Amino acid sequence: MTSQHIQKILHEHWGIECTELQTMEGYESTNYRILTAHDSYVLKVYPIDRETLQILHAENQVLIHLSDSDLYPNVLSNDQQQYIIIDEEHECCYRLLSFLEGTFWAETEVTEDLLRSFGERLADTDRRLESIAPLAMKAKKIVWDLDQFLTNERYISAIPAAADRHLVEYFFLQYREKVLPQLPYLRKSLIHNDANDWNVLTQGRSVTGLIDFGDMVYSSTINELAVGLTYVLMGREDPIADAQIVIAAYHEIYPLRAEELDLLYYLIAARLCTSVCNSAYTKLKKPDSEYITISEKGAWQLLRKLLTINPIHASHSFREACGMPQPSNTSIDELLILRKQNMSEAMSLSYSEPIHMKSAAFQYMYDAEGNAILDAYNNIKHVGHCHPHVVHAGQRAMARLNTNTRYVYDELTAYTEHLLRYFPSSLSKVFLVNSGSAASDLAIRLATTHTGRQHIGVVQHGYHGNSIQGIHISHYKYAHQGGQGKAEYVIESPMPDTYRGSYRGSDAGQRYAEDFIHAAEDYDLAAFIAEPIVGCGGQVPLAEGYLQAIYPYVRERGGVCISDEVQTGFGRMGATFWGYELHGVIPDIVVLGKPIGNGHPMGAVVCTAEIAESFANGMEFFSSFGGNPVSCAIGKAVLEVIESEQLQQHALEVGSYIMEGYRSLRDRYPSIGDVRGSGLFIGIDMISDTETRQADRQIAAYLKNGLRQRNILISTDGPDDNVIKIKAPLCFSKENANTLLHHSEELLRAYPRSS
Repeated sequence: MTSQHIQKILHEHWGIECTELQTMEGYESTNYRILTAHDSYVLKVYPIDRETLQILHAENQVLIHLSDSDLYPNVLSNDQQQYIIIDEEHECCYRLLSFLEGTFWAETEVTEDLLRSFGERLADTDRRLESIAPLAMKAKKIVWDLDQFLTNERYISAIPAAADRHLVEYFFLQYREKVLPQLPYLRKSLIHNDANDWNVLTQGRSVTGLIDFGDMVYSSTINELAVGLTYVLMGREDPIADAQIVIAAYHEIYPLRAEELDLLYYLIAARLCTSVCNSAYTKLKKPDSEYITISEKGAWQLLRKLLTINPIHASHSFREACGMPQPSNTSIDELLILRKQNMSEAMSLSYSEPIHMKSAAFQYMYDAEGNAILDAYNNIKHVGHCHPHVVHAGQRAMARLNTNTRYVYDELTAYTEHLLRYFPSSLSKVFLVNSGSAASDLAIRLATTHTGRQHIGVVQHGYHGNSIQGIHISHYKYAHQGGQGKAEYVIESPMPDTYRGSYRGSDAGQRYAEDFIHAAEDYDLAAFIAEPIVGCGGQVPLAEGYLQAIYPYVRERGGVCISDEVQTGFGRMGATFWGYELHGVIPDIVVLGKPIGNGHPMGAVVCTAEIAESFANGMEFFSSFGGNPVSCAIGKAVLEVIESEQLQQHALEVGSYIMEGYRSLRDRYPSIGDVRGSGLFIGIDMISDTETRQADRQIAAYLKNGLRQRNILISTDGPDDNVIKIKAPLCFSKENANTLLHHSEELLRAYPRSS
């Protein structure tokens, strides 16, 4: 449309002589700023259709209703009192609005006064809109209405990075869980629905204008505040504190309700997800549009920051801002009493001050006190707590079919085929069970059945499960407090520890292997089982060359080699997908558990065809739940996340970064001895003497509990419980690593004997 035509329309219908015409980008309309000798206006041009005309008439009705305030633009009629001019020739229509002067919020230095003014102006707007609701607005449905949030799911696939898609999917999941059930009961009203940083005008310390009513909808009233806060909080260092200022000011003018405040965290996240989903989708169609994607960077930053904020803390803070009481909560002391009453004290608790957990997301856990806790410890949640791709896979499968392996179903073959892609061709048979303990137990049964022998070689301080068989082959259990000692059929190998063990040179692996070979000389071996890194032994990597010497010997003696990958598997090593690959060997049997289901109870054994054939001796093997459709769907989803988010490479980069960080700290704090591991399987050996390498349990406990007080989870392990173990979810980032290293150094600096 030419500028001459625009000038003609302005002259003929509003008697305006335009001195300058400026194009302004819009979403549903084409906008022009009109300058005259004395005033400024905004001309909006829309494609003409029945629905658009109905919406525009309703929007005009609202602006006329608000015309007693100078906070909003006025809609201007022509001499015939027409507010909408229809141009049949060009198949469009026109509206003329007054132009409001001011500085956009996005270009303003935000102060407490400005935050307070924003809350007041937004509340006053909602109070004014409460009494008007044109039918066309009640019927209006747009993706930017948070009541219609789920309609944006179709755009998630346009987000290019898998990790970003999964972050968005997590908040869609939370919306379904937290918001959707409450929607029918929330109060409704007409809301502006787009108080973003380019629609809010300021002068000095006050908000003086609210423009662009094009996204106005009849919706849950609290959505107004959620949308406004979304843009106000972008880029802010303490978004909760800033939100409290806005909420308190809003509440004084237009009182909020407790149930609305409790949903606000999730609604802000929903608006952010709406923004990034629509930006991603629009970039496919309009890659050069700055208007559409202008808030995208800030939206992603705030979305990630929300993960670091406990939703309970947000809810409590928002209630506090309004002077509302906090919801009652069962105290941890009461829960501990009930736990002791109902459960055996054989089940231990982590930390000197136990944690009452309520929820979690990726590498964060949220406790009942409102703390967001950085998890560098829980390796079972391999791809992240409550990962939406895994959750959805389980939900869909559970809603469709859950049966057992005596039937044929797609999920079983799909998962086993996918899993076997990660193994060499010699490992071609899969048994599915419910846990790593069950898998370890089955692996020994497979070995003894195949060989017809009973003796099992194990590594000292190894752990292989909680079954009777698992305890019998776990030096970590049978040789420690409460254990019954070594069974006759078990042959021990010293833990091949090159830091604190008997052998430390380049030939250490060979010498440790020779010690085992000497111990096994008089026995018929059924199997040798070892973890590639001995977790309970203190995150000790098997010495180089150790397995390369052990495996051939075991096979020559007619035994089979078992790699326990319950803790080391599925890409955690970073450099390799399985721990045994670090040692240049291929086992005959592999035991899988823990991360295989990201917290869902799963386990598996992968073995050679020959071993599987020996086991098919007429005695049926059946696991009631092993390999059920839900477990298979979840297991496959875990593999898909590892692949799509490239988590193996991520584990290598972040794990190396963490180990380099602790080695740097070791130069200043001699309490740090060995720093070892691979990928995100890391041990920090704490010592009291650099000469003797004497284990220091006290400082390890100090660090573990000190970090817990700072809302960071690590744990300790090893024969002397002096090794800090770090086995974070694989989504743990370098930023998280910096947090861990920073607080570790602060604690070490404060410890008298560490410097």
